[in-house]
Amino acid sequence: MHIAIAGNIGCGKTTLTKLLVKRYGWLPKFEPVEHNPYLEDFYKDMDRWSFNLQVYFLNKRFRDIVEIARSKDTIVQDRTIFEDACIFAPNLHAQGYMSDRDYENYTELFDLMMSLVALPDLMIYIRSTVPNLIAHISKRGREYEQSIRIDYLNGLNDRYEEWISGYKGKLLIVDGDRLKFESEPKDLQQITDQIDSLLYGLF
Repeated sequence: MHIAIAGNIGCGKTTLTKLLVKRYGWLPKFEPVEHNPYLEDFYKDMDRWSFNLQVYFLNKRFRDIVEIARSKDTIVQDRTIFEDACIFAPNLHAQGYMSDRDYENYTELFDLMMSLVALPDLMIYIRSTVPNLIAHISKRGREYEQSIRIDYLNGLNDRYEEWISGYKGKLLIVDGDRLKFESEPKDLQQITDQIDSLLYGLF
């Protein structure tokens, strides 16, 4: 099975991925952040590097989704290819960081890839307000993230809500502000009970 975790920067995707791996014994597929050759440059100059960054993510995510489809294991994925194309790239284009030409090129490439892949067996969306995102981003202390603009996070949140409202697959929405799943076992239990119900028909 393919379990995907979606949500804005700093919402807790990686934390929840690790907790579900520990709880269920699933295999993780983490977002390629630490060795990303474009990310630091992107946050310094979004106009110059937005297209390069989004194509890099699209390439990596498509490779991941092909590997997941071929695997016989249950894999939980930290961020999805859908977020790159339905949220991050449109947001960069709308805010003027990606040209019309680059965005059209990117969108055509994504549409081709989507004709070859299926939706995850379960999409878990962590919904979080911008103040909560900012607190998490500050706490984890990645230097290149400290310059992220609040209007950028707001724009992403708006697009996440628009995307998730029209999502056609099996979906679980987690309240990232209310459920402190990283520190409260009962909150994590609430999430895993819902996962069990959606995947296995329990409870």
